[in-house]
Amino acid sequence: MMNNWKATLLLVSGIGFSNLGNWIYFVAINIKILDLTGSAAAVAGLFVIKPIAQLFTNLWSGSIIDRVNVRKLMIFVDVVRGCLVFIIPFLSSLWMIYVMIFMISLFGSFFGPSSSVYITKIVPAADRQRLNSMMSMVNSGAFLLGPAISGLLIMTVDADFCIIFNALSFIVCALIIFVLPNVQKNPESVKPMTKKLLIEDWKVVGRFISTAKLFFIIYVLFQLAMIIGYSVDSQEATYIRLHLQLSVSDYGTIISLTGVGALAGSSVAAIMAKKISYRWYMSVGTVLSTLFYITFYASFNFISAAVSFVLLGFFMSFAGTGYTTFVQNHVPASIMGRFSSLADVAQGLIQIVLTLIIGFIAELISLQFVCLMVCGLALILGIILLLKVLFASKSDHFHTQHSETL
Repeated sequence: MMNNWKATLLLVSGIGFSNLGNWIYFVAINIKILDLTGSAAAVAGLFVIKPIAQLFTNLWSGSIIDRVNVRKLMIFVDVVRGCLVFIIPFLSSLWMIYVMIFMISLFGSFFGPSSSVYITKIVPAADRQRLNSMMSMVNSGAFLLGPAISGLLIMTVDADFCIIFNALSFIVCALIIFVLPNVQKNPESVKPMTKKLLIEDWKVVGRFISTAKLFFIIYVLFQLAMIIGYSVDSQEATYIRLHLQLSVSDYGTIISLTGVGALAGSSVAAIMAKKISYRWYMSVGTVLSTLFYITFYASFNFISAAVSFVLLGFFMSFAGTGYTTFVQNHVPASIMGRFSSLADVAQGLIQIVLTLIIGFIAELISLQFVCLMVCGLALILGIILLLKVLFASKSDHFHTQHSETL
């Protein structure tokens, strides 16, 4: 039987290496599409594909995740994604690339909820905030190294090589997960996906929400603030390249500097995990993250953009660690797959609409003005979240909610 710390180390390493490949791929696919079309709308389309794919699976994927061996499911998903990503460099049509990314996102929609269930079952509650900080630290390292490696590889080889590297990273992650211990020795058999079963599963999630109202309010506020922020992520490359008139190398450097901030933030978050509650990580981190989204889109040169993204990365690490621990501690593992998948449906719809609207309006009027207005709304939601957490903490409602839902 593998020791918990060994399993944790392997899990963090596997997902971290996969994320390194994802960041190398992220820069490469953005540059590939922008060079192919020269259109901000075409780049924005990349950010719409994933939530659209999730809409096809998330109404029923949670019912499967909560009933199967999640370790085996994660391995299968990574192998399939690796094979599909490997095909992209051999495609020359924008729409064929879109279709392949759609398929990758379709399978990928199973991985996030599955890994959340696996982590919740393998890591004791007292250690989750520190584990999530460690995961954030490794991912920040990938965030730091990935774009820099991608920029170097694009200049010395090409974007297609970066995409192939990402395909291999999925396979490596699958191999690492393969040696991890099972957390479900006798998983429940998968039942046929009937309308009756799905409705019953949705009712289970509904009953949980009805008994965890404070949790759900805080969850929604955080998600709305982050979704609004993510919706302008689709314009980062366009803003840097076309508005600030910076080079591909500058773009890669700015993203890498964001990784420096994220690595520093996750390191501090790991050190302070036993001293500061995850709820403060989540709420204060959200407010400051959205604030530095605003300063980025108000930037006027390389230095102002880079400083904004360094600080954005720093505080985003706290927000992400706090949010992940919040969900793991308040959503029962037995329904976590169904809850996460159904929540992703609503999040996907909002993200699709916002991303398309921002991309469309940005083509008609000032990209900077649109992004500043949207980020301002995210900041307001972040402040409301902070006030809600502050009130809940003072009245002890948060702690009561925690004990009731576990």
